[in-house]
Amino acid sequence: MTNKTIDINEATIKNYVESLRPENPEIRAQVDVGYSYDGKVVFLFEIRPEWDNPKKKEQIEFAKIRYYKSKKKWFLYWMRGNGKWHTYQPFPESTHVGECIQIIKKDEHGCFFWVKPK
Repeated sequence: MTNKTIDINEATIKNYVESLRPENPEIRAQVDVGYSYDGKVVFLFEIRPEWDNPKKKEQIEFAKIRYYKSKKKWFLYWMRGNGKWHTYQPFPESTHVGECIQIIKKDEHGCFFWVKPK
């Protein structure tokens, strides 16, 4: 039997991403949501066919959350139009990744989504 440790942060991220994913598999072929997580950096992204090669998928990042061990805090970032990550103001940091997810969900300043998810 394998002893597998549950990472509560990854579980929180995975549950949020699952709540954003379209239910219909046909729609998921056109637009989906995913994430990557290595224990300290989270990227949330859309998955879409490339416009000029629909057989190839691309990942378009829309949020970044990074844990700084020295500060024991998670920092939330959004991507500006110039393609660079910037700390999200007025709430750039938290001790819990779940709080960062809640800020992304609310998206009060329209930094993460073109259309607010339900």
